[in-house]
Amino acid sequence: MNDTSLIELAETVGITLRWDDAFGQPQQLTPEALQGVLGALGLPAQNEKQIRSSLAEQRERLRLAKEGPLVMALVDRPCSLHERFPAGSAFRIQLEQGGTLSGRLDEQGRLPPIASCGYHQLLIAETKLTLATAPPSCQSVSQLTEGQRSHIWGLSAQLYSLRRPGDGGLGDTLALETLVRQAASKGADAIAISPIHAMFSARPEQYSPYSPSSRLLLNPLYAAPARVLGDALVQQALEDTGLRQEWNRLEQLPLIDWVGVAKVRGQLWRHLYQEFCKASNPLTKDFSHFCKRIGDTLEQHCRFEALHAHMLASGQAGDWRQWPEPYRDPNGAAVDNFAREHRHEVDFHAFCQWLTVCSLERVQSVARSSGMHIGVIADLAVGADGTGSLAWARQTQLLADVSVGAPPDILNQQGQDWGVSAFSPDGLRRQGYSAFIDMLRANLAHAGGIRIDHVMGLQRLWVIPRGAPSSAGAYLNYPLNDLLHLVALESWRHHALVIGEDLGTVAPELRASLTDKHLLGMRVLQFEHEGGHFVAPERWSNAALATTTTHDLPSLMGWFNGRDIEWREQIGQRDSEQSQQDREQREIDKSALHQALLDAGELLQPTTNPEQQLTAAIGFIGRTPAPLVLLPLEDALASAEQPNLPGPGDEHPNWRRRWSQPVEQMLDDARTAERLARLNNVRLAVEAAPPQSPQSTPADTVEKAKP
Repeated sequence: MNDTSLIELAETVGITLRWDDAFGQPQQLTPEALQGVLGALGLPAQNEKQIRSSLAEQRERLRLAKEGPLVMALVDRPCSLHERFPAGSAFRIQLEQGGTLSGRLDEQGRLPPIASCGYHQLLIAETKLTLATAPPSCQSVSQLTEGQRSHIWGLSAQLYSLRRPGDGGLGDTLALETLVRQAASKGADAIAISPIHAMFSARPEQYSPYSPSSRLLLNPLYAAPARVLGDALVQQALEDTGLRQEWNRLEQLPLIDWVGVAKVRGQLWRHLYQEFCKASNPLTKDFSHFCKRIGDTLEQHCRFEALHAHMLASGQAGDWRQWPEPYRDPNGAAVDNFAREHRHEVDFHAFCQWLTVCSLERVQSVARSSGMHIGVIADLAVGADGTGSLAWARQTQLLADVSVGAPPDILNQQGQDWGVSAFSPDGLRRQGYSAFIDMLRANLAHAGGIRIDHVMGLQRLWVIPRGAPSSAGAYLNYPLNDLLHLVALESWRHHALVIGEDLGTVAPELRASLTDKHLLGMRVLQFEHEGGHFVAPERWSNAALATTTTHDLPSLMGWFNGRDIEWREQIGQRDSEQSQQDREQREIDKSALHQALLDAGELLQPTTNPEQQLTAAIGFIGRTPAPLVLLPLEDALASAEQPNLPGPGDEHPNWRRRWSQPVEQMLDDARTAERLARLNNVRLAVEAAPPQSPQSTPADTVEKAKP
């Protein structure tokens, strides 16, 4: 086999052959791994004949992708079309905001600059295209506050963990409403929440919010039907169904019983739908309008939900890729017939989505009316489960036979497989990026901002052939510029803040692109150190948000107390010798942070009191020039536990912790209120201080672990 032809195929596909890992060590893809990845992409390359055939196939894919129905442009800049249309071609543009432009391509084959952002309709050479004209950058904090503020703060919360009286064992949007009001009264401008993507109603044991069925729809378990249908109807339904006792039992549990919650809520929501259908309801028109507005995206997801449950009940596989052939096609006659025969069931799932959307709309409305400039910040998971509704419904835009993860590094020598699917770069372009655009719109529809998990995926993703070890993967490149333009355009259309989670191996050019686009990176206190010293607040980046920790890392109290080290030893991730080394290093790091807090004036004298150091650390990140500081509830409330401890097994209660106190009381505790007041006052002081020159500090860590 000719290595030159194999390399040519890899480069044509967009596979990276050489890269530097998180520690700056050069890495090179082996021919065997390359062949495996190419095969999983539908391009067999085991011999010269296969390589030639696959190269021809990939060139055809690229040709079709270049002829896709969407053309990207930047506002007030010419747009080159010379690869598709000759110079002098006549064109006509129907602007999204109204009005038309017409003319001919210039001698370089370019459209003239367009002064307005939006999705315009371009007719040229009898070809209809969408001309997506993007602004130069995403909306900034200053723009979103209409120049009133440049340095704000907010809280981050795991929605499921919130507790309120009568919640039935799971935090919901009604609890989130209360948290929003409470936080706004303390001066917060944002509430960042954990992902609330649609999961599998027939597979409730899969509850990690970062492994959803679809990123286009929502998780109905978070709905607050009392907000939509009235509390009296919900209370009566609890009595009629005999679910009251189980509802109350689940509510009293210290940890979430996801399977139990899903079962009870499913029965209750179903009873509410039956009552909804029985008689004329003034909300019927609203429900019908919702179904028409979301259209095929909603219909296909609901068909999948009904079909998935039917297959499992019939003893079939839960993975749609193993279903009988006719049911693998979402647009085929078999699925149409099934939907027709099970119309009530399909509509029930649409009803659940409607309840959830209405509930979430209410939260964002409360946030803005309470004075928040941003409000809810949604969390966009890096991918969706390859066995879920999105992968089933959008097969031409996703890669069916690979999953996303991270390459081997010093801490994860086998690499990581996160078990979620990836977009097809060529498929996206060929379909006019419709799946990507729909995903952004779905997650921004009822939010004031969005956090893009693993934003490096806009440039490249580590893709692993299905069933292969993580080490057998490769980096697959994506059309970064087009995707960033679309993110900026949707930010502008939704007046939304955009955050890119950039913890891990990040190419310098990507970080520069994110900064240029006003897409906020993330800086975490535990990682902001150089040469054994924590970076002083004034030297933190002003192009990234600042936070004390993330859901995958120990809370500050847990970090101070070594709770995470205890957990890793307890569940077997680290042995006693390694744990002792971890404790020794932690003491060194704690000493360095303590000195940094003293140097910054956040501690006036040395102390060994963890709570005093916690409060000082919160003031510390508040002093940074970050446009947004996010304080996790775990640190606001001085909890020693963390939401998720990455790694195999379920010994740690990942995604199951609940707060013991009800949400309406949690921010009024004297010490919690003191911490929030400290953060608010420091942020106001930063706002009043003269602006400083741009700062940039390293944020590279090892690739973060996923559940």
